[in-house]
Amino acid sequence: MSTEKVFPMTAEGKEKLEKELENLKTVKRKEVVERIKIARSFGDLSENSEYDAAKDEQAFVEGRISTLENMIRNAKIIQEDDMNSDTVQLGKKVTFVELPDGDEESYTIVGSAEADPFEGKISNDSPIAKSLLGHKVGAKVTVQTPGGEMSVKIVEVS
Repeated sequence: MSTEKVFPMTAEGKEKLEKELENLKTVKRKEVVERIKIARSFGDLSENSEYDAAKDEQAFVEGRISTLENMIRNAKIIQEDDMNSDTVQLGKKVTFVELPDGDEESYTIVGSAEADPFEGKISNDSPIAKSLLGHKVGAKVTVQTPGGEMSVKIVEVS
């Protein structure tokens, strides 16, 4: 008897996953089926690289659909009104400075389902987020990273 993993996310993150799922089901699936049909028409499937590639893509698309359906079904929306305003929490944007004299960095801490470091969104499972969660503005925190320890000071939480 296993329990399903809960995926904490913002309402915006869930909506983004729902749009991706819809696109995969309505557009991408049909494109892949068409590619398979075309590749089949080339004849001998045992030496048909186009067919193999299309089948691989089909497996990827179906796997992603299954993953997204599970994430959406087990989504737990982060409620903004439940949040303490100056404490680092899921759904909050945290700005910190690496000590002693590093640059200021800002990240929004989100669930793993919507993490995207290039958009400034880091997973609550990441080393930085795990270290910062629960701390308040002004706190000095030691972060364990794969590259070693670093100390940071939380400057702002919004």
